[in-house]
Amino acid sequence: MAGKLGVVVIAHNDEALVGDAIRSVLDQGPVVAEVVAVDDGSSDGTARVLDELAALHPRLRVVHRTVNSGGCGTPRNDGVRAVTAPIVIFLDSDDVLPEGAAETLVAAAERHGAPVAVGACVRRELPEGRDVRWQPALYREPAVLESSDDLLPLVHDTLCVNKVYDRAFLSEHGIRFPEGRCVYEDFLFTARVLAAAPRVAVVPDTVYIWHVRRAGARLSISLDRDAVANWEARIAAHRTAVETFEAAGRKELAAACRTKFLEHDLRLYARDLREHDAAYRAAWWELTRAYLGTFGEGEIAAAAAPARWAARFVLAAAEPRDLERLSRLTADPARLLPPYALGGDVPVWSEDLPVELDGVDTLPLDRLPLLVDGDLRAGTTGGAGAGMGGSLRLTVRDLYGRLSVAVPRTARVDFVPRGADAPARTEWTELTEGPAGWSGRVPAGLTGLAREGRRSGNRGVQLWDVRATVTCADGSAVTTALRLPTQRQRRSLVPSSRYGVLLVRQYTTANGSLAVRLAPGVRDGLRAIGAKLRRISRSSH
Repeated sequence: MAGKLGVVVIAHNDEALVGDAIRSVLDQGPVVAEVVAVDDGSSDGTARVLDELAALHPRLRVVHRTVNSGGCGTPRNDGVRAVTAPIVIFLDSDDVLPEGAAETLVAAAERHGAPVAVGACVRRELPEGRDVRWQPALYREPAVLESSDDLLPLVHDTLCVNKVYDRAFLSEHGIRFPEGRCVYEDFLFTARVLAAAPRVAVVPDTVYIWHVRRAGARLSISLDRDAVANWEARIAAHRTAVETFEAAGRKELAAACRTKFLEHDLRLYARDLREHDAAYRAAWWELTRAYLGTFGEGEIAAAAAPARWAARFVLAAAEPRDLERLSRLTADPARLLPPYALGGDVPVWSEDLPVELDGVDTLPLDRLPLLVDGDLRAGTTGGAGAGMGGSLRLTVRDLYGRLSVAVPRTARVDFVPRGADAPARTEWTELTEGPAGWSGRVPAGLTGLAREGRRSGNRGVQLWDVRATVTCADGSAVTTALRLPTQRQRRSLVPSSRYGVLLVRQYTTANGSLAVRLAPGVRDGLRAIGAKLRRISRSSH
């Protein structure tokens, strides 16, 4: 496999990061024949950094664009034209390739005679370092996809960077990126690739690390969603992708692409809609209803609940409304907030907007948007080992009688450090039925949580997520994050024999879930308070 791969790295004003990207490629070994770095008219020191690296590494060549193209497509096309190796892969200047990625992908492509090979991508949230696998269901085991039906799931993976491509295949089918400023150029490139119906080799290995820096001074053009123009661009890219599939006679891929829009794109933007101002909401609502109006009812029905419920609600409402409910329904995990109205005997959105919520009576319990409320009380609690750590009361709400039939019996509560997969501590409780639902209480053990955080190396403010797994008398179970009613958000100071004082804050995350912030000790507590005051000061200006 030596010398099989050419890597195209695109860069614009990334002098501090592009060196790491280049080094991650050169470290892939002899499978990489060449690296073509395209500087897209940078105004900082990016060009200098690339030229200095090229002077040290013969495999690296630099293409200098004198004028910025405004997007990612043009520099990638320039890179493909400059590459001479038979296989090509793309890398952005603020991301990296993990060890062995190039050889893994090229080996899979060669072994199966596949023009395209794809592997798993990890989104690494910085500076926290939290890793989230992108579309994990697609990359659980090796596979070779040969028919159009085989390719349907890949419609959900619109990234172009976690794949290698045979250059002859791209040339034969005239596959290129859109030129100029195109916010979602990877949507269109990926659609053109799949429309050509290549054999695709799938590997479960992580082959790309996508760095997400939301707090950076400059967001990537796809993550910069403050203006409604971003949503307009996403709709336009999606519409063109569907048209690409239809023009190629791949109607099954076009249908899958529409379903993906409802299950992913619509939910991604609808959950944040209430955070925007009235002008954004009105424009977003108009754009979305116009585009959803081009969908047939059969296409909407093909989407999973709750995505199809959200789509029907937006179509039925003439103007933005019920944004808190829409936000929680489209979040992950999904939750349907009351009221739980009926139109006759059929669950509907509300009495004045009777959009049917089909499937409530037949969906498995673990797919229902169930609501579990949580209320954390800091202070002394009973229970072995609880100590000066508070308690957590949870209440499982019924949803159109589904839980009354299943009968919740127990709940397992997991306290999970932010960014981790496994809980640091687990507590169990029996559930008792009452007027509001099924309730139970577990010791929070806040001092013990802080100690666990310190043991794992977290010396500052700690963030903890809380999950509950509810098991019913019929054997069914559901796992979800807890909801914190907004009026109950609070801060507490808890005396601690270990830390002197423990600053505790329960709050609501962006997706509406209960989370806990712990600052053990006076120093960390004062830092947390100071950081909060600085955020308030910045927002007031």
